[in-house]
Amino acid sequence: MLNVVAVMGRLVADPELRKTNSGISTTTFTIACDRNFARAGEERQTDFFDIVAWRSSAEFACKYFRKGQLVAVNGSLQTRTWEDREGKKRKTYEIVADNLHFADSKGSSGASRQQDAPAYNDAPQRALPQEPESYSSGAPEDFAVIDDSADLPF
Repeated sequence: MLNVVAVMGRLVADPELRKTNSGISTTTFTIACDRNFARAGEERQTDFFDIVAWRSSAEFACKYFRKGQLVAVNGSLQTRTWEDREGKKRKTYEIVADNLHFADSKGSSGASRQQDAPAYNDAPQRALPQEPESYSSGAPEDFAVIDDSADLPF
């Protein structure tokens, strides 16, 4: 099965850190995402998505994210049923965050809070490929001429 969601939008309010009874950090925040289209003569509509973050990603969001900031989130969609105060059954759709990223440009407001804050990735860490060596300051003798008149070995 495939359950992957990626959204980018502006935070509606500052995230607030909470703890479960067993001491696990969590936060729920909402982002506003403009739709890509608008009907002729109508205003572009906005969708509001609830995001749930757990453990260190929740702590990251609460430490660095602020109301109005443009953020990118990817994770999975989750549904939850519950009863309201009148006893009616309700269903909630939430995005459980795996990766959280800043999406504002450096010149945007709030950049001072995120200077040393990288994007948070809750996915398992993989070895990153090495950057290719730069030859922009190389000397001509660092390069070899390849004879392309011979037959290729493949």
